Amino acid sequence: MTRPGLETPAEAGPAEFSQECVRIVVRPVGAPLPIGLYSLAAASLVLAGLQLGWIAPTEGKNVALALLGFAFLGQALASILSFLSRDGTVATAMAILALTWSVTGLILFRSPPGRTSHALGLFLIFTATAMLLTSATASISKLVAAGVFLLAAIRFLVIAVYELTGSQGWERTGGVIGLVLFLLAIYAAFASELEDALGRTVLPLGRRGKGKTAMDGSMPEQFKDLSTQPGVRTKL
Repeated sequence: MTRPGLETPAEAGPAEFSQECVRIVVRPVGAPLPIGLYSLAAASLVLAGLQLGWIAPTEGKNVALALLGFAFLGQALASILSFLSRDGTVATAMAILALTWSVTGLILFRSPPGRTSHALGLFLIFTATAMLLTSATASISKLVAAGVFLLAAIRFLVIAVYELTGSQGWERTGGVIGLVLFLLAIYAAFASELEDALGRTVLPLGRRGKGKTAMDGSMPEQFKDLSTQPGVRTKL
């Protein structure tokens, strides 16, 4: 599908291109954010259940399979589709989360019940840092998504401390934060799903700047910076 107004003469360049046009084809896709956030909610709830003692430590392998079979795959899919939708911030967040569930699931599957891992603790410090920075970037356009990423960063940091110290208090704290993250992710997923289905914002998502323009702006406003986006410009 070719968007009107995107077929424009090259603004600069060698003389032989002065009479040519650049055609950019934009392919519509379904909104990937809901499945990514639902996957985050699922992982948060299952892990919180393990950390709060609702699930026996002997079921750690089953929790690992839930992380690998649903959360990892769902967020990996959301990441790929978000990159194709030109939302690099959400795509990066979904990729970080997907790979974190993969690492966490594999370590949990291989570890004896109740065993902590210093390697996982250090890895989660990285994840918390990356999600914190991604949250700061997301806050430029989508405040609710930024809040989800920020809470995920805090949760990963708390669990990192538990993995490094073995303190049950930190584990329980991580479980409680996980429940709050579950609720916030469910809200954000449902709000995004409604927005995609109806073509308008129903539940507040805190859109501002480019995030608001994406829903309320005209086509020229939405695509005015398309020529500088990855995949269109000549180099990353």
